Amino acid sequence: MASLLSTQSSPLLTNGANKEKSQQQYPDIILSELPKERGWLTEHVHQYKDFWYSAGILQGLISLQQNFKPKPNDVLLASYPKSGTTWLKALLFAITNRTKYDYKTHPLLSSNPHELVHQLEAYAFKHPTNPTPNSSLMHSHLAFNSLPESILGGEDSNSKCKIVYVFRDPKDVLASCWHFVQKLRPKDLPMLSLQEAFDLFTKGCSPFGPFWDHVIGYYKASLEFPKSVFFLRYEDLKKDPIFHAKKLAEFLGQPFSLEEESEGIIEKITELCSFEKLSSLEVNKDGTHTGFFIPTIANNIFFRQGKVGDSKNHLSEEMIKVMDEITKQKLGFDLMNTSFSPQQNGKGIESDQNHSN
Repeated sequence: MASLLSTQSSPLLTNGANKEKSQQQYPDIILSELPKERGWLTEHVHQYKDFWYSAGILQGLISLQQNFKPKPNDVLLASYPKSGTTWLKALLFAITNRTKYDYKTHPLLSSNPHELVHQLEAYAFKHPTNPTPNSSLMHSHLAFNSLPESILGGEDSNSKCKIVYVFRDPKDVLASCWHFVQKLRPKDLPMLSLQEAFDLFTKGCSPFGPFWDHVIGYYKASLEFPKSVFFLRYEDLKKDPIFHAKKLAEFLGQPFSLEEESEGIIEKITELCSFEKLSSLEVNKDGTHTGFFIPTIANNIFFRQGKVGDSKNHLSEEMIKVMDEITKQKLGFDLMNTSFSPQQNGKGIESDQNHSN
């Protein structure tokens, strides 16, 4: 979500000047012609392909669509902002690099997870002609239909890139997003109250939103491309991190061996990546890093509480009721009480919409 902080002008966008030239190169992105709404961390966000992005995000999006070249065995973590991104970055980094590091000198002990796993749209904003990071593990907040075609692998094949999508109760997402914004919203912009954030969120004008379209896009992709898209609920991961760490490793084609299990490697990884461990590290309490659209960002801003159901301490009963009704209406099923179970054979995700936990 920090990637919404760009206030720089984009060479790939236009406010109307040189319109003819821009249309020849980028016929779909004429900034002044896109619908706009009040931004959460910028003055405005603009609607592109049914989703809302800042100008900086749109620039990165264009660069990715035109120039991104996936590598064999790439893994993309996808998420809506404040859905467990920091935790999943750490967990996926630890799982995919578990043979490279010990647990006394592990990079996660001295680096924030966002330093270790690039956000694609932010990286592309800074490297528009070569937006492909060297690392094979990446992250994006972009909606599924905004991802570059090179990631999706074309119409007649599964994605060339393994995609792990994590989603969270939208009520907790809203509360977490609003708290996050309070710490980063530029002082020259008017205050954004919780009621205003709620109104924007529920009508879909939220960072990378609408939230419900974001979730359903990846959900449908997990059904269409079960070998390529893993659909994971944050609350399930909180409930049983060891089980889901094992399933993630299997999905990525890097299952834990019997020897690793007997040595407690899964437990070591989940402990290392836990909220309690990461938030207590010096680098995450007092450190800063770059990588988004501002020179530096404090690492501690990514560690607030991470609790399931924290929204009830911030949202009114009426807000909660409205959010639950919208969720059922938009998705057609109860998002938080539907079973999304990883298949035992590793083929992907099954959803039983008639089963409640």
